[in-house]
Amino acid sequence: MTGLATLPLFNIARPKVPKYAPPIILSTWGFGQEANKAAANALSMGMSSLDAVEAGVKIPEGDPTNTSVGYGGLPDRDGRVTLDACIMDHEGKAGSVCAMEHIKHPISVARKVMENTPHVILVGAGALDFAVTQGFEKENLLTESSRQEWEKWKITSKYAPKINVENHDTIGMLVMDTQNRIAGGCTTSGLAYKMAGRVGDSPIIGSGLYVDNEIGAATGTGLGEVVLRQCSTFLIVELMRQGYTPQKACEEAIKRIVKKNNNYKEFQVAFIAFNQKGQIGSFALQPGFSYAMYQGGTHMVVDSKSYVPA
Repeated sequence: MTGLATLPLFNIARPKVPKYAPPIILSTWGFGQEANKAAANALSMGMSSLDAVEAGVKIPEGDPTNTSVGYGGLPDRDGRVTLDACIMDHEGKAGSVCAMEHIKHPISVARKVMENTPHVILVGAGALDFAVTQGFEKENLLTESSRQEWEKWKITSKYAPKINVENHDTIGMLVMDTQNRIAGGCTTSGLAYKMAGRVGDSPIIGSGLYVDNEIGAATGTGLGEVVLRQCSTFLIVELMRQGYTPQKACEEAIKRIVKKNNNYKEFQVAFIAFNQKGQIGSFALQPGFSYAMYQGGTHMVVDSKSYVPA
């Protein structure tokens, strides 16, 4: 493998952003801008950062044209749409659901797990049963479009995730409200045509999402297996605790993934983060990752720097 020091960073000019003042909203991928608008609207109505996260990510969860999150998500290899999500608040409380079927908004169920149970994670049938007791309605989440794509896939049944296809598999969102309370959420339908029961990093606290209100927060997107093995978002927050800027912390998390994976050119991983100072960071393994940002009353989509050059 080429030495780490010899691989250049891919630098993209970043737009000027307003001087820091909360609220701040970050979310993965360009489609996160619509989610950010819903989150900003929630904040404008006096809701908390936690409320804003839930309101925001419910937008892509309910969008049938987004084949990587929620309703309309591409199924596993057996044709079942299974959803994962987690949520975390400024007090360090967290809730998560994994491999849950039939519920359009797993982020809302994850919040109920956090608030209404003594647990952090519920999975599979148990998560579904809990959701029903909380008043959520069961629905068929496999849209006709996604079903047709699955039928085409079955002809070859080749499992080969592609870099940046369909904006990969996640929306992660971080919000700081005007009281400097940080919350985050991460929700996904997972990798298309995965093995039944597969769970990636998205619903796992410390991998897909981590929040520490004293320091900051991080979330990510990409191939969940490599993120799980590194506990990457926990790492980013801990690096910020040690004095790294969010940018340098995200870069270090990607470099550690590169060091542990000789095939790093075959997949995508990307992270976004901010700290309590209002500093923002993002870094991707491959070019092509962008994130949505709301700061100083302005919405924008920002192209991220990457480890591998274009």
